Amino acid sequence: MISLAHTADLDAATQIAARTLLDAAFDGDFTDEDWEHGLGGMHALFWEDDELIGHASVVQRRLLHNGRALRTGYVEAVAVRADRRGRGHGAALMSTVERLIRGGYEIGALSSSSDALDFYGARGWELWRGPTSVFGPAGLVRTEEDDGGVFVLPVSADLDPDAPLACDWRDGDVW
Repeated sequence: MISLAHTADLDAATQIAARTLLDAAFDGDFTDEDWEHGLGGMHALFWEDDELIGHASVVQRRLLHNGRALRTGYVEAVAVRADRRGRGHGAALMSTVERLIRGGYEIGALSSSSDALDFYGARGWELWRGPTSVFGPAGLVRTEEDDGGVFVLPVSADLDPDAPLACDWRDGDVW
């Protein structure tokens, strides 16, 4: 069963369970900053009995594209417990967050690991072909290392996937 909750409504035990799941799913490569990126929005929590087996969150960000700051539902912290993968749980989590995005944002966006590129592409997410950047303390800075890993889910905004796309600044991985 998937439940939805805002960060403000997650009790301490659920937050600990989510962080533990994410740490394990990313083989210890899930940082405090990664965890922070997934907070402040809506969490899709996949429960099997009383165990959390999957998580995804959507937070609001601003992406700059063709002179506009787009209200973006940004997907973070997507994971399914290793022993439950390959059973459609990730797709169910994504269906839930995609519904949130379509109902409340101009676009959806996410940064994918190389292992998940096919997963998001098969769901109708479009790989961004244009150059990526971040609008940070030093101004606009190219993020070449993120080119080829950013996906968008168009909702109501007119997008040119070959044009530049910039995200707002945050600590840690900016995309």
